[in-house]
Amino acid sequence: MPDTEIRVQDLSRFANPKGFRGRSALFVQLWWMVEALLVRPTPQIFFGWRRFILRLFGARIGEGVLIRPSVRIVYPWKVSIGANSWIGDDVNLYSLGEIEIGHDVVVSQGTYVCTGSHDHLKADFSIFARPIVIEPEVWVAAQCFIAPGVRIGRGAVVQARAVVMRDVPPMTMVGGHPAVAIGSRIPRSET
Repeated sequence: MPDTEIRVQDLSRFANPKGFRGRSALFVQLWWMVEALLVRPTPQIFFGWRRFILRLFGARIGEGVLIRPSVRIVYPWKVSIGANSWIGDDVNLYSLGEIEIGHDVVVSQGTYVCTGSHDHLKADFSIFARPIVIEPEVWVAAQCFIAPGVRIGRGAVVQARAVVMRDVPPMTMVGGHPAVAIGSRIPRSET
């Protein structure tokens, strides 16, 4: 039986590390208002507008990127998306840390790309961030979870609803909870 006298979680001691957000609290609030009022209510076809707004707030967005209006991005100044990538409906880019998405990547609907978490072994529940890299030509299928610090290699496929807790080698197909290798991605020759 655990000792009930030991505090394992005391949220009154929690504090964000200095500079954790990468911008001032006022700038963060401004982004969240702009996202709520000028990004999320836009029609699907306003891809250029969403790219423009995200770039104004420091995101590095390549040409031809398609970002759906229901995408949530916590801190756009910590996000980089390569040319011709698609970010689907209800994707959450929880960018407490850097998120780098290569060119020609598909991140399908409902996926959660999570760069931050808490240290459950410290009573102050301290927060941390680890960058996520999704290399070019990756397909992350619907409703996946990508954990802090993960790198998904070029051309990999993450099957729907997979929980990716470790790096994925290039040209590998993974699936499951936690995700494990289940095959490789070998392109068919075009005829």
